[in-house]
Amino acid sequence: MDSMPEAAAVVPGAVLIPVRFVWRHGGSRVYLCGSFTQWSQLVPMLPVEGSDNVFQTVYGLMPGYHQYKFCVDEQWRNDESQPYVTGEYGVVNTLLLATDYMDVDNEAFRRMARVTDGPLPEVVPSVSEADLQASRQRISVFLSTHTVYELLPESGKVFALDVDLPVKQAFHMLHEQGIPMAPLCDFARGQFVGVLSALDFILILRELGSHASNLTEEELETHTISAWKEGKAYLNRQNDGRGRAFPRHLIHAGPYDNMKDVALKILQNEVATVPIIYSSSEDGSFPQLLHLASLSGILKCICRYFRHNASSLPILQLPICTIPVGTWAPKIGESNRRPLATLRPSASLSSALNLLVQAQVSSIPIVDDNDSLLDIYCRSDITALAKDRAYTHINLDEMTIHQALQLGQDSYSSYELRSQRCQMCLRTDSVHKVMERLANPGVRRLVIVEAGSKRVEGIVSLGDIFKFLLG
Repeated sequence: MDSMPEAAAVVPGAVLIPVRFVWRHGGSRVYLCGSFTQWSQLVPMLPVEGSDNVFQTVYGLMPGYHQYKFCVDEQWRNDESQPYVTGEYGVVNTLLLATDYMDVDNEAFRRMARVTDGPLPEVVPSVSEADLQASRQRISVFLSTHTVYELLPESGKVFALDVDLPVKQAFHMLHEQGIPMAPLCDFARGQFVGVLSALDFILILRELGSHASNLTEEELETHTISAWKEGKAYLNRQNDGRGRAFPRHLIHAGPYDNMKDVALKILQNEVATVPIIYSSSEDGSFPQLLHLASLSGILKCICRYFRHNASSLPILQLPICTIPVGTWAPKIGESNRRPLATLRPSASLSSALNLLVQAQVSSIPIVDDNDSLLDIYCRSDITALAKDRAYTHINLDEMTIHQALQLGQDSYSSYELRSQRCQMCLRTDSVHKVMERLANPGVRRLVIVEAGSKRVEGIVSLGDIFKFLLG
């Protein structure tokens, strides 16, 4: 067995807090070792009576930051279900201790209450305000010193739509390409002028549906994208005081803008992406569309940079339920004060579209009678109505969410299979783990569920994480 490097010694006479460590991954001889033993002492762990392959021990620690590992049958191991970092000591588990008692096993040990004298107290780890601000400052410095040019893929394609294209054709093109939005180009002026998104189609269908019980292809044929955008400006009462609608300026960035500025543009303007546009001309003529920057791509850069230096960001080790991000069911976690919106699969499609618009959310968890997660309805799912021209023969008040989700998903035979597209996490998952999942392509939010029952407890989005990180 290789030796471990030494670490700082425990201060003599300090008040120690009992911490329960649990190893649940088998073995015949298990020991605990960590920075609190100067990596030189192996603390024996005893088998838990009545539970196979589970070992535990209680050790007194000072409040603060600690690292530890397990020695299992003369092999160094770490517990992947607990927070961990990779550094000069290899992969080690981490612990931020700021309570009177600590149980290092998250939910797992509470499910073993039968072997204890009573229920274990819930632990709420925390970091100091100084550590919080230091973590935010490190992230801010990183984003301010890296440009969005680093987000550009080595190869790929970006679609743009002509503003004079009929809405119906744009609707079909987005569906066929499998994309939820596309930049708009006014080819007559040689400029990019906006973005057409799934929300536009939701608003169009709601507007047309208010005038007739059935939507017809002809009604969509009469609207060009530019005509719709102008009408939308009037609907939003955006005018210059003389009754003339003025278009919302295109939110865009250049390849050499820093990531922090682009992230703030996305948050402040409440958009999902920012087109990255480059022109070699001083007047901005002949612009080239290079990329669509998103919070997902920026978060991936953050995760990649700090992956091997996570200890420099104490906030990453906190459980997601202990920080003020996301939208939560009452009495579960800290909330951003917005209500958690859910719907049953039998609810009408019109109710889902109305909720998406009125609650200003991008997705709605679909739950059963026990509030367990079945699926999720997102804004981008509206493009499925382009399949087989479904929008020409449906009634938004009569079609259910279940029926709407089946469009374009006929290969899925059940809700259980279809729910695999729902990205989930637990409230005890660390901020770092949540960030890693959100950094995956196409993932914009995680539904927070109760382990086992999949009862929906909350939802956390990319925007929530960035609002917290950028303070």
